[in-house]
Amino acid sequence: MSDIHTRMEALEERLGDPFDPGNPAGFAAVVAADEREDVPEGGAAALDEFGILAEFVPGSLGGRLERVDHLIELMRSVYRRDPSLGLGHCSSSLLGAVNIWTSGSPGQRRDAAELLLDGRKISCAFHELAHGNDIGSVEFAATPADGRLSLNGRKESITNLDRAHGVVFLVRSDPAGGPRACSQLFVRVAELDPHRFRFLPRFQSVGMRGVRLGGIEMRDCTVDAEAVLGAPGSGIETVARAFQLTRIAMPAMSTAMLDTSLRVALHHVRERRLYGREVAAIPMVRTTLANAFTDQLLCEAFATVAARALHVLPESGSVYAPAVKYLLAGVLLDAMEQLSVVMGAEFYRRDGEHSVFQKMARDIKPVGFGHIARAACLSAVLPQLPVLARRSWTDSAPAPAALFVQGAELPPLDLAGLHVVAGGRDRLAQALNAALDEDVPKSLRPLVDTHVRRLASLTEACAGLRPRDLSIAASVGVRDLAARYTTVLAAAACVGVWRHAPAGDFLARPEWLVAALTRLVGIDSGRPEDVPPEVEGALVDELLDRDDRTVSFGLSARRYR
Repeated sequence: MSDIHTRMEALEERLGDPFDPGNPAGFAAVVAADEREDVPEGGAAALDEFGILAEFVPGSLGGRLERVDHLIELMRSVYRRDPSLGLGHCSSSLLGAVNIWTSGSPGQRRDAAELLLDGRKISCAFHELAHGNDIGSVEFAATPADGRLSLNGRKESITNLDRAHGVVFLVRSDPAGGPRACSQLFVRVAELDPHRFRFLPRFQSVGMRGVRLGGIEMRDCTVDAEAVLGAPGSGIETVARAFQLTRIAMPAMSTAMLDTSLRVALHHVRERRLYGREVAAIPMVRTTLANAFTDQLLCEAFATVAARALHVLPESGSVYAPAVKYLLAGVLLDAMEQLSVVMGAEFYRRDGEHSVFQKMARDIKPVGFGHIARAACLSAVLPQLPVLARRSWTDSAPAPAALFVQGAELPPLDLAGLHVVAGGRDRLAQALNAALDEDVPKSLRPLVDTHVRRLASLTEACAGLRPRDLSIAASVGVRDLAARYTTVLAAAACVGVWRHAPAGDFLARPEWLVAALTRLVGIDSGRPEDVPPEVEGALVDELLDRDDRTVSFGLSARRYR
């Protein structure tokens, strides 16, 4: 199964029709498993038979990972059925593995690949409850002891820790502190002294209840000194590179939850009649559906462009990744909230044909705080804004077409070659400045001009920021600048996707772009505008047609089961 499209079709076929009540990987089985705080056995078995963990292993190591955008699209087939299955059974291993691909020795890379290709999991043990997103302050320590490393401390709220065969630990290796005080270790669980560690009780969660969140406590548990990933003290630097992939990929996979929720809501309102008419024909309902469809498209446009940028513009991932995580999380959470209004009391039910909606409504919540919180994303972007404003945002130049063209060839992914800071380089924002230089239809020109002027205003505000404005103690107003920047990037991505879409494709039409640019104007303030009435009909018609044809509501519009 080397061809990505063949693999996508094969995975959909293996997982089956999610609406079929007899499907062991369908929604009925998913909801029943969620009640048991588990994932459906039939779904897990199907993924194991498919060899899903091979999707996270680079092709050079015998796996199938070649392109980040392809990985995201394939994993949406899992997340649209059960996000707990997607995270707990699959992509939690990606979180640990990317650090090994980035900084591991050839032997460590081969060892990790062997585990994943054999269907065995790798856990990522970075988090400590006392420090949250401040991973540089971890207390879990690794100290030299007779030629080995002695591990002491606790890691908490870690996915699959008690089921993993390999674990990547973030440890404090220098008690003196400083920017190089942390290292990463890759160890096999079987090599740990069972008398020197214990797994902590499982953490209970509101959503993603099938994901096993646990912890570990170690007391003088020694590991080989060769377990260190990369140079000692490079742990945070490795995170800064490796997690560019996951901070784009994880929220991008989560758009599949909106796809399912929108599909369930659509089925509900098309079947139901109120006040003498089909609920789907009620103006407020139509507008909400059009808004959610637009949100799906703009989220996937931004995430896809950012994923391709890891290949094409490796210098810019340090700003694009947190921007994607911040914006997608906010948009997805708001869209789900609005769809729950359309569902009415039905969204609250844990049984019945629409019961998967309440699960998706709970499961989507971690997109705002899991892996990295939205607030921390702004903190990651903020220090780079003044340099970006001075070096890039006043220039005007088209971005590489490969960012936007679905079938374009991309350079190989080089995680170790990703830059820790962008150095003021931002080809995507520059492309927005160049958008009005080309033949933009009259219906689009005012909206594109609005976003170009927003970038100019942002440039002026950010160029004057001082170092003391850029710390974790930055004012709300300054942090709002970082939030506004994410909408500028998303607007540029949407314009690029529209401009390079094939003739005759829905994405080549101006209606969705009018809707997306309109929504983006208010998103950073938390008050996105409804899609304009003049394009709402085209969006609803496309949505209904896709529903009838059982194809994705996202960018790919690919066939679903």
